[in-house]
Amino acid sequence: MKSLSLVTALLLAGGSVLVAPALIAQERPAPVSEKPWADKTLTPDRRAELLLAAMTLEEKVALLHGPMAIPFGPQRPMPKGAVGSAGYIAGNERLGIPALQESDASLGVTNPGLVRGAADMSTALPASLLLAATFDPEIARAGGVLVGTEARAKGMNVQLAGGANLLRDPRGGRNFEYAGEDPLLAGTIAGAAIRGIQSTGMVSTMKHFSINGQEHKRMTADSVIGEANHRESDLLAFQIALEAGDPGSVMCAYNLVNGVYACENDPLLNRTLKRDWGYKGWVMSDWGAVHSLGALTAGLDQQSGEQLDKQVFFDKPLKDAVAAGSIPEARVTDAARRILRAMFANGLFDTPPAKAEIDFPAHARIVQNQAEQGIVLLKNDSGVLPLARGAKKIAVIGQHVEAGVPSGSGSSQVTNPWRASPMTQVRSVPIGGEGMMASWSNVVFHPSSPLAAIRARFRSPGAADASPFAGPAPSPVVFNNGIYPESAAADAKGADVAIVFVYQPSGEGDDVPNLTLPFGQDALVEAVAAANPNTIVVLQTGNAVALPWADKVKGIVQAWYSGGMGGEAIARVLFGEVNPSGRLPLTWPVDESQLPRPAIPGWGEPADARVQVNYDIEGSDIGYRWFARENKVPRYWFGHGLSYTSFARSGLTLKGGQTVTASVDVANTGKVAGSDVVQLYLVEKPGGPARRLLGYQKVALQPGETKRVTLNVDPRLLAEYDEKAHGWRIDAGEYRIGVGADAGAVEGVTAVRLAARRIKP
Repeated sequence: MKSLSLVTALLLAGGSVLVAPALIAQERPAPVSEKPWADKTLTPDRRAELLLAAMTLEEKVALLHGPMAIPFGPQRPMPKGAVGSAGYIAGNERLGIPALQESDASLGVTNPGLVRGAADMSTALPASLLLAATFDPEIARAGGVLVGTEARAKGMNVQLAGGANLLRDPRGGRNFEYAGEDPLLAGTIAGAAIRGIQSTGMVSTMKHFSINGQEHKRMTADSVIGEANHRESDLLAFQIALEAGDPGSVMCAYNLVNGVYACENDPLLNRTLKRDWGYKGWVMSDWGAVHSLGALTAGLDQQSGEQLDKQVFFDKPLKDAVAAGSIPEARVTDAARRILRAMFANGLFDTPPAKAEIDFPAHARIVQNQAEQGIVLLKNDSGVLPLARGAKKIAVIGQHVEAGVPSGSGSSQVTNPWRASPMTQVRSVPIGGEGMMASWSNVVFHPSSPLAAIRARFRSPGAADASPFAGPAPSPVVFNNGIYPESAAADAKGADVAIVFVYQPSGEGDDVPNLTLPFGQDALVEAVAAANPNTIVVLQTGNAVALPWADKVKGIVQAWYSGGMGGEAIARVLFGEVNPSGRLPLTWPVDESQLPRPAIPGWGEPADARVQVNYDIEGSDIGYRWFARENKVPRYWFGHGLSYTSFARSGLTLKGGQTVTASVDVANTGKVAGSDVVQLYLVEKPGGPARRLLGYQKVALQPGETKRVTLNVDPRLLAEYDEKAHGWRIDAGEYRIGVGADAGAVEGVTAVRLAARRIKP
């Protein structure tokens, strides 16, 4: 342990320290009588400049670092003034600068370790991957408004949300926090959620910048990728999200990018984000992601969760460096300016958060709608779904189905979710392990029971007319926890239909080693399917999983981590109260052999080993583009999803020139109302075959109804990134484009000509 200075030792021991009057004057400047930066009619840039002119170097530096807002033992109590959350940057009373109260995350307002007490509950949103499966930015925006509203009601003003990393490996531990494999979809969904959060008077981050492709050895994994491949994939997703959401802050990642840590990566932060994209907000570190003082000059503006780093680099070491002339004070001013400007732009000075009651029932309706719109019907042989209400017996099978629906673990997890009844218990199942993330590794089952929701809809004949004094009528729903396949098969054998719920834990800190379902659940499905020909499987996962039994079951429903009203949403889809309209935001492989990296890089190596992850193998051809390029056939393509009705698309017309405008008719050719997702794909350009989503729109249609949909294509989706020219290049020539039910079934392919064009990076 390093020796402590006398001042530090006295402070830790609870003693007092005499400080020279000159130092007191320096640290406590005179009060400000006039605050011209309080003028709301001025621009955020002007207000920030006026405030900076009144600040000392000490006050600027104070904005650039802060601790976690939870107590770290008796020597590190809760920071004074902190509400209690993920992070805290102290305010400045002299200048009227509010403190930054920073809360996790995209899926709801967390309460880490119940730091704000057990009475502090939040609405649990479904996984961001489910949100992407809605293919509906408006649904994402509404979820963002919900999160921002609840965060402000708890006293927060910064939400650590906005995950925009692309899903490069279906075993990724944090895939459920992100929005799929396609840059257009991920960027527009993440951007809409950010916009929703910030519309409430909050700052939202955009994270984790960039190419945070795996959790395994996330602190030492080196994401190796060429600039063009990076610009056309993960960086494009972030750029679209930035343009759509205008986040006040960007959070850099743990991993290295081309040999340099992401939080001190000059090409990534200074050149791409700040210079090329003109980003005016601030870059904050992930918690424990700062490795040197040089991160400041490389583009990092704020050191977050400073207790987790080896040193508080952005405090005394920074002031010493400025005094020595090794770091210009102008760089400190620039970092402070970025923070203040974002605070002004998003109302943190003018509309501070205030403790308020939360309308949880209204928010429950929002998250239920999200879940209903994002559940994907993968298979429906013989019309086994929707469930017939006249069946005499149904078997519901699976672990914890009576308790609720699972959630992904880690910093985004809402561990104290709101529930309609205060007496309802939240079930939390520890996964176990060692190290810092072990305490986070729990599957929290949000208390919305699929079993209860199914039972509420499935009544035996005459049950509703039974006398209340005769006791409860025998339930036609039989439940089996699925621990023993033989027992589950016995209950399934005599039922009209068997529904097997399976789940896969995943979360922050590590990836899943393979696509197999844990806990013997594949054997469970096999046993039930052998006993009952009408078996339906409900998948509750944050990833794609192997389905070795897919040909033996009638129906497969991907319910993801479905949030605080997931049980009700699943039941409504199963019974046809909601026509499923979710579409896969990722390509679903048959097994790991189809992936660019069949084995997870670094698996089995020492914990501190530096691992190179070569993303140039697939480059920008992620997911469906990889499968198309390599002529591989996945189990399900990106964009796949079935409905209880049918759709037809026809009459595709294209207009070329500088970019493409496409119009197509979509018709509901079935007997019930439903929503289709129109998907526009590039299939070939002058250089050869090239599969890429160019546009999408979700369309609600009544039976027999037809609508004409028009999509304007972002020209960057038609371009290639030219490293030498430092910009996007569209080659003149013929581009072939079609529409499809998914990325593997593109129809109506039509040619259009484009002119040569250059676009700034």
